[in-house]
Amino acid sequence: MPRPIYISGRVMLSDGTPPPEPVVIERVCNGIARPEGYTDSRGRFSIQLGQNQFVFADASVGGYGGTGFPGSQSTSSGALGPLGGGISERDLSMCEIRANLPGYQSDQISLAGRRFMDRPDIGTIVLHRYGNVEGATISVTAMSAPKDAVKAFDKGRDAIRKQKWEDARKNLEKAVQVYPKYASAWYELGKAYEKLGNKTAARKAYENSIDSDNRYLPPYVQIASLAAEARNWQEVLETTDRILRLDPYNYPAMHLYNAVANFNLKRYSEAEKSAREVLKLDKARRLPQANHILGVILAQRGDFQGAAENLRAYLKLSPNASNAQLVKDQLAKVEQLMQTAHSPQ
Repeated sequence: MPRPIYISGRVMLSDGTPPPEPVVIERVCNGIARPEGYTDSRGRFSIQLGQNQFVFADASVGGYGGTGFPGSQSTSSGALGPLGGGISERDLSMCEIRANLPGYQSDQISLAGRRFMDRPDIGTIVLHRYGNVEGATISVTAMSAPKDAVKAFDKGRDAIRKQKWEDARKNLEKAVQVYPKYASAWYELGKAYEKLGNKTAARKAYENSIDSDNRYLPPYVQIASLAAEARNWQEVLETTDRILRLDPYNYPAMHLYNAVANFNLKRYSEAEKSAREVLKLDKARRLPQANHILGVILAQRGDFQGAAENLRAYLKLSPNASNAQLVKDQLAKVEQLMQTAHSPQ
């Protein structure tokens, strides 16, 4: 029976300090990750599993929605369990909790055997920094923010969680007025502007975030998303190239955006390379659109067997995708061509 199951704990960096900015807490079940909540400014979290009342507006969360290429994610919850109201203890038997912060490897805590009456505290999740990555998802400017700016920032983030976008805007504007170099506050302000429908202001906020800390990756990700929405493929390509130079390992969704941009610019070899990189990095298989792109490219090149394998993989991973029928038609055509190619003359 689905019941409310609560967990709490804290996230710390390997040096013993809390992350200076909120970190996403994920539940991973059978290799599939689902965001559950955020840490607060002290690295603590308290969430109800399966409820997900939080807002995950980042382009990097949930991946690519299909702009410019006929791809869409499945609406099936699969192994993730119910999408609200509670979760059964059986659903947690193959699940773990981790902190998701690109550039860092997270400890994982098993949820197997957890019951709804158990003590919520699951302990501390430690994040370990990857080496050889120039970009960062924690801005160094946050460490120098004065108390008044941090207080306004925390209020803004709290308003975002509650989907009170106007309150978020006011508090985050105050944070950057107090501390104009507050890169993470500019980034969150940009997301608030997006929700309020002001994409021009959102883009300017993201640019201010980058100007404050040009190694801080989240605003680049949002600019890439805005450019993809506008079908400005050259900008998508340039922005994702910059992201992937700063961090080539922790943003498989940006490799996918890069593949889509190259595909639309008719740079098929580069698109294939990026799509294959997605498949290499996306261990949780959250971005099956890479299989679709790769399938189409291989079909164009005459590799019908490879094309069919990737189109089948896409349909298996996204059976309820909005373009499932289109992909089925493409697969049927590829299978017909493959049969013709192998039939005796």
